[in-house]
Amino acid sequence: MSETRAPTEGAPITPAGMAALRARYDHLLGTERPAIVEIVSWAAGNGDRSENGDYLYGRKRMREIDRELAHLARRMKALRVINPAHQTDQTRVWFGATVTIADEDDHHRTLTLVGDDEQDATAHRIGWSAPLARALRGAATGDLRRVLLPGGEKEWEVLEIRYPEAG
Repeated sequence: MSETRAPTEGAPITPAGMAALRARYDHLLGTERPAIVEIVSWAAGNGDRSENGDYLYGRKRMREIDRELAHLARRMKALRVINPAHQTDQTRVWFGATVTIADEDDHHRTLTLVGDDEQDATAHRIGWSAPLARALRGAATGDLRRVLLPGGEKEWEVLEIRYPEAG
């Protein structure tokens, strides 16, 4: 029996996350790819291409760049930009919320729910489809949410919900 995955069509991303994807795309297309094309052209003019490291590496790197450009283009087309500052119900946890939670041992943790393409554990940003983010969706201050993690089930209490200021 095969597992089916939910389509990523319309997956949320913050304006900053989309800008970062766009910047990466523009850098690859406008800077890195032209530089590699120049190296490959120069190396091709040096004769035997079968033993020309600059040529072989350049062609390989160009394929990698082209694959990443295609991936970024597909992702940007499929994503839906949501500005967290414009959430209508800011009393509950929705996309873009910064949430302070506490576990059973009163260990506090503050995290922000962002798009899966912009998650970063070191910056306390978790992806919208992560188990903890799914459990927190729709929670209000004071709500308890249980999350099944690889180490077992854990309960969290929502202490505070914040959204960025509109501006």
